[in-house]
Amino acid sequence: MSLFSGAGIGDLGFRAAGAQLLCACEIEEDRAALVRLNFPGARVFSEDVCGVGDRFVEATAVELRGRELFLLSCTAPCQGMSKNGQGTLRKNIRSGQRPPLDPRNRLILPALQIASRLRPRWIVLENVLAMRNTIVEDEARMARSILDVVFASLAPEYVGEAYDVELADYGVPQRRQRLITVLTRDPLAQARQRAGVPLVPPPTHGKAPCLGLLPWVSVTRALEGYPPLDAIDEARAACSSRPFHRVPVLDPKKYEWARHTPPGKSAFDNQCINPECKHQGNRIHGASHGADGINRAHRNTPLYCERCGSLLPRPYTEEEGRRRIMSGYTSAYKRMGANLPAPALTRNLSYACSDQKLHPSQHRVLSLAEAMTLQTIDRYPYHWGPLKVKRGRGPKACPVAPDSLIRLVIGESVPPFFLELLGRHLRALSDPSAT
Repeated sequence: MSLFSGAGIGDLGFRAAGAQLLCACEIEEDRAALVRLNFPGARVFSEDVCGVGDRFVEATAVELRGRELFLLSCTAPCQGMSKNGQGTLRKNIRSGQRPPLDPRNRLILPALQIASRLRPRWIVLENVLAMRNTIVEDEARMARSILDVVFASLAPEYVGEAYDVELADYGVPQRRQRLITVLTRDPLAQARQRAGVPLVPPPTHGKAPCLGLLPWVSVTRALEGYPPLDAIDEARAACSSRPFHRVPVLDPKKYEWARHTPPGKSAFDNQCINPECKHQGNRIHGASHGADGINRAHRNTPLYCERCGSLLPRPYTEEEGRRRIMSGYTSAYKRMGANLPAPALTRNLSYACSDQKLHPSQHRVLSLAEAMTLQTIDRYPYHWGPLKVKRGRGPKACPVAPDSLIRLVIGESVPPFFLELLGRHLRALSDPSAT
């Protein structure tokens, strides 16, 4: 069973490991429609987890028909936990717009109640690393570590551990760090954990591989075979022979900034392109924490060459006919490093101004097809349409999910290949004869 399922992308991995999805809960109807499409045998609740508990438990029991539930997967919202979410939270706290403890983090509580009632053999919680440091109000409205609440709510029947996992260490062509919390009531697995066996699979890859590990899969290697695209115009920004292999056209200014940005660098650091100067020593962009603890970009980054005065190909804005350097962090308008896995894909993967979103060698962002590869979605059968989304009094049909939805659900999901490896590992811990 799956809680906070998104579009069911992570559930592809558990299915490949031999687990059948029985019930899923996802509050967003467009995501739930994708789950229904790709898991036609599952009962899908498009509701708030806070109000669906009894019906969800009953539906799961019906589907189980007396069998044991193997796994509960829970990917609670991370906006109140992630670094970006915490920055926004601190800002809102100062302005009096949000209480200090983000109520979104309490969504884990009804999920734990469902888990306690259904007693699956395994429970897997997936979230950002910042979950380790997140404080939540428990059922008694006491402020506690969210992980303490998780383990205390399920003890003594369940034991487990939270692991910091770099998904690139498992052959995923993406540097995506996640906190994977695994708990079990399986006696054999508990004994093996007490003997020092981790509840997550051993890494297969490494940044500096040794002891039989393979090297990380670079973004360049992962995207081999994709026809080149160019965001300079509509004709060159799409490939008709590859579904979803298309990118937004960049306006001329942004295209010029991207065109001069080297791999692994930000357009804010671009140097002089005046053929009579080409000075390479202009100050580069930076950021620092102020007295209030907020990390802010420097405002003294030069927009004009400090030697010849020519306009640098750096992001700028115009106000009343005057140009000034655009506000932005050091990772904005930044190219991916060609020899590394891609940075973590986000819901903003189609925006050049977002964090490290420029293609490592071509003048554009990633296409949706490439993002599916980097997220390992294309290793599994997954359909993006036709969709029937419940709207108002009846369903609304569309032949294929819109690009905006695809972009969002890719950024929200966990690469299913890692969850396949995890699922196989959990089966082996419960039954060493499992393959």
